[in-house]
Amino acid sequence: MSRSELYCIANFAHAFFPVVFFCLCLYPVSAACKIEMSPPRVMVKFGHSLTANCTSLYSEIAGIGWESTYGGVGLQTGISTLPFKIDTVERWVIQPTCYVTLPNGDQCEEPLPVTVYQVPESVSIAQPLSEAGPMVEGKQYRIQCDIVNVAPASLLSVYWHKGNKIIYHETFKESTLSPVNKSSILNLTAQRDDDGSQISCEAKLDLGPGELNHSAVQSKSHEVAVLYRENIILYCNATGNPVPVYSWDFPQAIQEMSKNEDVNQPFLIPSFQFPGNYSCKASNTQGTRIKYFTVIEAPSKLLLLNSSHFSACSAL
Repeated sequence: MSRSELYCIANFAHAFFPVVFFCLCLYPVSAACKIEMSPPRVMVKFGHSLTANCTSLYSEIAGIGWESTYGGVGLQTGISTLPFKIDTVERWVIQPTCYVTLPNGDQCEEPLPVTVYQVPESVSIAQPLSEAGPMVEGKQYRIQCDIVNVAPASLLSVYWHKGNKIIYHETFKESTLSPVNKSSILNLTAQRDDDGSQISCEAKLDLGPGELNHSAVQSKSHEVAVLYRENIILYCNATGNPVPVYSWDFPQAIQEMSKNEDVNQPFLIPSFQFPGNYSCKASNTQGTRIKYFTVIEAPSKLLLLNSSHFSACSAL
């Protein structure tokens, strides 16, 4: 039965009623094609050679062949295994299909999945961190990794390293099979522990076992410099009898935020390290003394401290 045959069934329900015809189009149902590919899928680097074998598992066939957009192999008889070979792959899309013709004329086919790839030509951090200047603790920075001339981008993974630790991983949804340029962005919030660490990005094609070690390209490592503020401790010690009681005044801008500070002690570690004038008052029944502190922000983003000292007074 061929695909073009039609079978019509006539139903004569009653001689006095109109004749009704039912026309059915019947097609053969093919079982799974008994073809074995070796290897079952091919990952080939652009410019390299490709070789695969197609083997028929049928007990008897009329012939076997290959079809491909790159050029196939015509129907061969008297064999059950047929190789497909390309000496130099120079196209990004190759769709080889092995077909087998059976003795009754039926034909089945099986495509060979082929991925043509190209490792990145270069991988680099767009602006060296040393040129961007030191980071400031607590601020977020956008670091860009540029990957040039890679294919296919759908198999590309980018790994961001800080020292020996992977801190970010990115993949791409890309349908283009030919080489493209891609970028990965790392949003890094600078921490003081980052100071002196090495940042790099690595681009890798997920090609499967045996290919991973050859597809990875890593950028040059860049050292991170982070400026951070040390905790400020303001000391205000006084001696006296009875024992002095302490109170602290804060800059006008943070007085409201500093209401919960513990101010009845001879030292202060401000929760809000804000430039301005601070003062400490030590008092008892015999008198009061005040010590003033001026906190300024230096150009290096480090807070510096100037203080006006008073001598310990025996009355306190």
